[in-house]
Amino acid sequence: MSTIGFIGGSGIYEALPLNDVREVEYDTPYGEPSDAITIGEFADTGTEVAFLPRHGSNHGVSPTDLPYRANMYALKQAGVTHIFASNAVGSLKEELEPGTLVVPDQIYDRTKGRDLSFYGDGVVVHQPFADPYSPELVDHLTGAAESAVGGDGESDDGEGSAGDTNVVKGGTYVCIEGPQYSTRAESEFYKSQGWDLVGMTAIPEAKLAREAEIAYATIAGVTDYDVWKEDSEVTLEEVLENAEQNQQAIKAAVEEAVRTLPDDLECDAHTSLDGTVNTPTEAIPEDTRERVEPLLGDYL
Repeated sequence: MSTIGFIGGSGIYEALPLNDVREVEYDTPYGEPSDAITIGEFADTGTEVAFLPRHGSNHGVSPTDLPYRANMYALKQAGVTHIFASNAVGSLKEELEPGTLVVPDQIYDRTKGRDLSFYGDGVVVHQPFADPYSPELVDHLTGAAESAVGGDGESDDGEGSAGDTNVVKGGTYVCIEGPQYSTRAESEFYKSQGWDLVGMTAIPEAKLAREAEIAYATIAGVTDYDVWKEDSEVTLEEVLENAEQNQQAIKAAVEEAVRTLPDDLECDAHTSLDGTVNTPTEAIPEDTRERVEPLLGDYL
């Protein structure tokens, strides 16, 4: 049976309801993860869940400095095959008001100084990344969110048609470096491109999940209108207040996604390294090969 990962974003620092809980501290070639990984059985279903608070339990690490590689490597070591993540995001569209939940399907990378790959140091891997979120999980997570908090289906525009929370499937998440919020010029540019959300943590998390052959999707809770909107200013107080309000809906959506995930759900991401290693095995330095063995072992 698959182990399901849950990466909690801003406002989510505690695991889902789990039994037989244990906390595991992993030491990876990329340093220590943000926190210990909480592992347990989800609600007597027999499904194992591994939870990691992205910023640590005390939110002590900024988006730029997060140990993304250590986090994903540790989840791979924990046997995770599917990841549901959460993000707190700003909205670039009037209709995506605070409190909306969005399951994006695209990313635009505006980060500047992050380690984007497990590979290098003598091994070159070129992976397709046209669909950065696993399409199979995007479908599943959207359906789970609509069922749990967003009504009984989709309207013609892809939004939840009933219920307390508006759930939207699809959209582009612009990932900025931070930790500052956008300038007004940047925000207006992102909006002019027709993009939907702005946040700080989708990259390199989505890239590393793909490199680890873990299926990955996120549910993003809108906390603000960024600064494109007239008289709009993003404040930490507003973000934290709305992230707290979104927490219950996000957790309910993820719980439903975990509960209903088919045991046999195979995703293209699970074989995404096939045919992507550009370096002959014998040419890879021994220390590099040892480091990437848990990730590339089947292809070397």
